Amino acid sequence: MKFRSLHDRVVIRRAEGDVKSKGGIIIPDTAKEKPQQGEVVAVGPGLRDKSGNLVPLDVEVGDLILFGKWSGSEVTIDGETLLIMKETDIMGIVEKTEAAAGKAA
Repeated sequence: MKFRSLHDRVVIRRAEGDVKSKGGIIIPDTAKEKPQQGEVVAVGPGLRDKSGNLVPLDVEVGDLILFGKWSGSEVTIDGETLLIMKETDIMGIVEKTEAAAGKAA
């Protein structure tokens, strides 16, 4: 299925959460708190200002973002659970620092 976001809507793939607690206890999916960060997989074209000019969104596909606990609506597209939310529900973009990039390598 092909999906195209409209206006200021953003499609998010949640980041994978940890399966175990710090003590090694396995937490069932029903008790786990869902992560509040994810990757942007699609963005709408933006909103129009009072003059009718298109104002593009600040987020781009591939950005890692933080969002509120109750933000967005869950949808299933091609068997994958995604979130759709307005750009205003996004709290910020997580930017990787050089130190963090060095640890990953």
